Amino acid sequence: MAVSLKCKLERQVEIKSDGDVFHELFRYKPHHISTISPANIHGVDLHEGDWGNVGSIITWNYTHDGKKKSAKDIVEAVDEETKTVTFKVIEGDLMELYKDFKGTVHVDTKGESNLVTWTFEYEKLNADVEDPNTLMDFIINVTKDIETHHLK
Repeated sequence: MAVSLKCKLERQVEIKSDGDVFHELFRYKPHHISTISPANIHGVDLHEGDWGNVGSIITWNYTHDGKKKSAKDIVEAVDEETKTVTFKVIEGDLMELYKDFKGTVHVDTKGESNLVTWTFEYEKLNADVEDPNTLMDFIINVTKDIETHHLK
C-alpha cells in the first residue's frame, strides 16, 4: 500500500485582540509583522501586485529552528466574509522538503474571544520528510506576538 504524502496540519489559538485587525494585518499589512515579531520575521516584501490582492507575490524572510530562511508566496485566496487568507509557497526553503505547500489563516470573530486557525496543506517530497510541526509552533508564536502587540 502506498503511503500518501499529501497531508494537512491544523492548529487553533484563541486571541484576545481584535480579530478584524488580525485578519487585516495578514491581508493588507503583512510587511508590518516584521516590526511586531522581529525575532521571528525579518522582512516581508511585495514583488508583484498589490497588498491584499489575490495573485500578489510576497517574500517572507524569517528565522525558523535557528536558521534564516525565506519563502516566496502567492496570495492564492482571500475571503472577507470568513476572514481567510491562503498563501501558496512557490519558492524558498520549504520547497526543499515539500512538493506543494499552502498556509491558510482564518479568524473567527464570534463573541468575546477570537479564534485564529492556521492550516497547512502540503505534499512531502518523500516519506522521510517530517510534518511541519515546528513551523506550526513558529507561526503560533508569531500569532501570539501579534496578539501581545495589539493588546498594548
